[in-house]
Amino acid sequence: MNILKFLKPKAVIDFVYEDYTVRQAIEKMRNHGFTAIPVISKDGGYVKTLAEGDILWFMLDNDIMDIKQLEKYSISNIPRRVKNNPVYIYSTIEDLILLLMNQNFVPVIDDRNMFIGIITRQDILRYCHKTIKSNLTEFGGKINDNEFAKIKEEENEYV
Repeated sequence: MNILKFLKPKAVIDFVYEDYTVRQAIEKMRNHGFTAIPVISKDGGYVKTLAEGDILWFMLDNDIMDIKQLEKYSISNIPRRVKNNPVYIYSTIEDLILLLMNQNFVPVIDDRNMFIGIITRQDILRYCHKTIKSNLTEFGGKINDNEFAKIKEEENEYV
């Protein structure tokens, strides 16, 4: 399956450039309700994903208590604590699912490592749900509440 079916292109998503100040990144994340945002270079290359936790640890490590102080620092000053791996445009849906277990979104890059967009966990889960539901219907039905409870009990036995 072609993962580009799920792509939200760079033109329609929010991102920040690596030379933005930390305050600019926080303001963008706050205004849009993001917990993480892609960071790209001026030439369009994927640099990293900046997360709230990265900013928090940076502030704690540098004794920064006021958001105005963050105007002095560039995003490039913030070390990456957790690596948010990108995928190439030719990656498989399986590659995406493995990454999305630990990431809210996966950055997508081309062969030149240029950032072309993201694929969200929500979109992949929606696709999986739709696929499972259609397969159940195709094989004669739905799972009723009793069957669902039985499945949950069996899952708990393995925990």
